[in-house]
Amino acid sequence: MRPDVVRRYTARAVEYTAQLGTMAHVHPADEHLVRTWAADLDGPVLDAGCGPGHWTAHLTALGHQALGVDAVPAFVDHARSTHPGTPFDVGDLAQLSSPDGSLGGVLAWYSVIHHEPEDLPTVLGEFARVLRPGGELLVGFFTGTTLEPFDHAVTTAWRWPPAALAEVLTAAGFDVLETHTRSVLGDRPRPHGALLAQLR
Repeated sequence: MRPDVVRRYTARAVEYTAQLGTMAHVHPADEHLVRTWAADLDGPVLDAGCGPGHWTAHLTALGHQALGVDAVPAFVDHARSTHPGTPFDVGDLAQLSSPDGSLGGVLAWYSVIHHEPEDLPTVLGEFARVLRPGGELLVGFFTGTTLEPFDHAVTTAWRWPPAALAEVLTAAGFDVLETHTRSVLGDRPRPHGALLAQLR
């Protein structure tokens, strides 16, 4: 993650955690999707870009061996103090510390939305490196009809057409198994998407 993105999240870590840092803030459809996906994983799961750590702790509570990694030290400090039974590390998604082929799954839930499109293949390649053959990746993201940046509340993020993101995943060595989309009504509706992919 770029240093400027880390700085912006660090500056708003307390606010972000208060507004979005528990499972109570998670949409039920998202929780069902992640829980169902994780139930079939064979091996440990990495919550890549774990933020305040609520998803990592949720996966641990469901019986999975989960590890959370985030580039923002303030998020990791909060996660460690709030969820002492779950391991968390400060780390860069483009340079993970996990050994080759050591994981059954990687959850990247809205954690790659700030990566420039040209930088995303490097991150996906790192996910492929740490996954076992047949391991699975679940990516959450904002969808759009074209690949374009937008003004996220913290810093610039990217909307991806699901088909365009699927092409990048395919090039990184994954087979896309499922595509999910949903929309939330409101003053600023944001279509949401998720791609479930398996390492070839």
